[in-house]
Amino acid sequence: MDLFLSEYLPIAVFFAIAIGLSLAFVLTAFVFGNQRPDSEKMTAYECGFDAFDDSRRQFDVRFYLVAILFIIFDLEVAFLFPWAVALGGIGLFGFWSMMLFLAVLTIGFIYEWKKGALEWE
Repeated sequence: MDLFLSEYLPIAVFFAIAIGLSLAFVLTAFVFGNQRPDSEKMTAYECGFDAFDDSRRQFDVRFYLVAILFIIFDLEVAFLFPWAVALGGIGLFGFWSMMLFLAVLTIGFIYEWKKGALEWE
């Protein structure tokens, strides 16, 4: 039992250090940070439109399209890295499986391009 627990000791130490450093950083920022918000700091940013009170306000669906495209191609890259590392061990089946996956994504990208989903007017 002691051998089993000793194998998890480095993980426990890692979590303790990570939690301790996180708390120290947050507390330090809270204590020493400038706590004087003004109207410029409270304005909306990175969302494409100003904040509003009514959650049923209509806005352009292209915000969603851009977000979905980003997620699709971000996941594609996330799948390509482990595939490239393990390519020597997975053989031709793994290679052609990834080529099929990339072909489906490419066809989807071309379809969206032809439909004008990437045009921002």
